[in-house]
Amino acid sequence: MKAAVVLLPGLNRDRDMIAALTSISGEAPQTVWQTETSIDDDVDLIVIPGGFSYGDYLRCGAIAARMPVLKAVREKAEKGVRVIGVCNGFQILLEAGLLPGALMRNASLKFVCREVMLEVANAKTAFTAGYLQGQIIRCPVAHHDGNYFADPDTLAKIEANGQVAFRYTADTNPNGSANNIAGIVNEAGNVLGMMPHPENLIESAHGGDDGRALFESALGLVAA
Repeated sequence: MKAAVVLLPGLNRDRDMIAALTSISGEAPQTVWQTETSIDDDVDLIVIPGGFSYGDYLRCGAIAARMPVLKAVREKAEKGVRVIGVCNGFQILLEAGLLPGALMRNASLKFVCREVMLEVANAKTAFTAGYLQGQIIRCPVAHHDGNYFADPDTLAKIEANGQVAFRYTADTNPNGSANNIAGIVNEAGNVLGMMPHPENLIESAHGGDDGRALFESALGLVAA
C-alpha cells in the first residue's frame, strides 16, 4: 500500500512518521503540503502526524483543519481511504469533523510527556488487526490538550458502535479522557485518531516495538 504524510507548519513529528512508515513498508511515503488540493489516487493510507500546527493558536488543530489539504483528506476518507491522525493529527481530525468529540486541556493543566499503557479495546478495526482483543501495549505520549470529551449521547454511541480502538489502562490515563479513551475510529472504521505516538515505538532501538502492529495493520500487511 502507498502512504502519504500531510505536512503543516508547526508539525514536528513528520520525520518520525516518515521514518516509521518507510521502515515498515519498505517505501518512503509521499509528502503532501498544506496547500495541496488533491492527493494521488493510488494512496491507500494518509497520516497526519503530531506537533503544534500553527502554534496551536485559536484551538489545537483549528487552523490546520481549514487548510486546503484537509478537504482533500476528507474526500479520500469518504472514498474509504484509511486515515490516521496522531496527537495534533487527532486534534485536527476532530476539528475537521472527521471524528466525533473534542480534545480539551489535560486535567492536570500541565504538558505530559511519558509512557502509558494502552488496552486494545477493539481488535477488529483496520488499524488494530495486528493485536489481540484486550492486549496491553506500551506507548509514549507528549501533549497538553489530550483530554477526550464527548457529550453523553455521543459517548454512548461510539461505545456501542465499538469505535473506541484504544484505552488508557493500569491507571496511566495522562489527561483525564472520558472512559479512558486514547483512540477512536469513525463509524465507517477507516479513520483513526489517537493521542499516543505509536511511531515512536516500532523497533528495539526505541526500547520496544508495540506500535509496529498498528502500522502493519493500516498498511494491509496484517489481514483485518
